[in-house]
Amino acid sequence: MSTTVYTVKGMTCSGCMTKVTTAVNGVAGVSDVDADIATGEVTVVSDQPLDARLVRSAVEKAGYEVVG
Repeated sequence: MSTTVYTVKGMTCSGCMTKVTTAVNGVAGVSDVDADIATGEVTVVSDQPLDARLVRSAVEKAGYEVVG
């Protein structure tokens, strides 16, 4: 198992959280996603290490930005 935490800019409501969670869940290899609008953190759990570019792209396609 691999766990990575991303900081996402622009999540301000539960709808935003749902959009980001759904988008990241669509990345191959992702087994769990937990988004926290209070901190802006998205925790991604996968069976193997993921290509961060794929996660970043999914977040951007949902209309948000990965910071850092």
